[in-house]
Amino acid sequence: MKAIIFTECGGPEVLHCAERPDPVPQWGEVAVDVHAASVNGADYKVRQGGGPYTTELPHILGRDFSGVVSAVGDGVDEFAIGDAVFGVLDQGKEGAYAEKLAISASIIARKPDWLSHADAAALALTGLTAIWAIEDTARLVAGETILVQGGAGGVAGFAIQLAHHLRARVITTASAGNRDYVLGLGADQVIDYAAVDFTRAAPLCDVVFDTVGGDVQARSYDVLKPGGRLVYIAPAPTGFVPTRADVRLERPAVLRDRAHLERILALLEAGAVRAPPIQVFRPEQAAEAHRISQGRHLRGKLVFDFA
Repeated sequence: MKAIIFTECGGPEVLHCAERPDPVPQWGEVAVDVHAASVNGADYKVRQGGGPYTTELPHILGRDFSGVVSAVGDGVDEFAIGDAVFGVLDQGKEGAYAEKLAISASIIARKPDWLSHADAAALALTGLTAIWAIEDTARLVAGETILVQGGAGGVAGFAIQLAHHLRARVITTASAGNRDYVLGLGADQVIDYAAVDFTRAAPLCDVVFDTVGGDVQARSYDVLKPGGRLVYIAPAPTGFVPTRADVRLERPAVLRDRAHLERILALLEAGAVRAPPIQVFRPEQAAEAHRISQGRHLRGKLVFDFA
């Protein structure tokens, strides 16, 4: 099979296409012919290597995908060859930047005909993360106020839509160029982070969902009510110590399971969320896709087309 790999850590230029052995499904697994695979914010950090992102080489990146079942391992009876499926590889495993992958059948879901492979791949990990963060961790309820940091990104964009669907008041930070985009997702207030200090512009919030990290997370304590919840997916500065004891700090587990993937489909069918804007790349364009991702000013998602 063709895969996007790197044999040494470094910049986007280390990514290249190479032939790798086809995966063979083990007990409880299926093999999938990948049609689309998504680029995620952590991918370039793994490519760069070091610290918590050290990995064995050569390495195939990629976690979320959509495709068609091409082989079924023993112990699997819920899928058959030819079924369209989507999902996210289990935590600690990567390899979706490839024409084929093997995955536990218990953590994937059927892809309906009305959802394209590109949209399914773009929504899988972003949707999974946002649902775990907003519903399972923050436990956001109607009438509460939430600040979503970095609203134009994939996870944050899904989170804005979900919070709006749950009838919360939604505030988000975004660039001036993304103002109309995030308003269209359901944000009630947009703070231009380049022009305004969000700690001065935002009201006191019940929840902050931080997808940016660094100093943004450190300053997010300033806009939380006593007893508020700071839920994050990007780390605070190294050595930072939380400044308040009356705020709950949590990172969502983002476990892989079919129930949360089917929740994404239910929200799509209900019209509560929609797929993000997508830029599609061929595998040979992996370096360019990573340059865009690493710039961290992306609206929506980047997706590789392996079909």
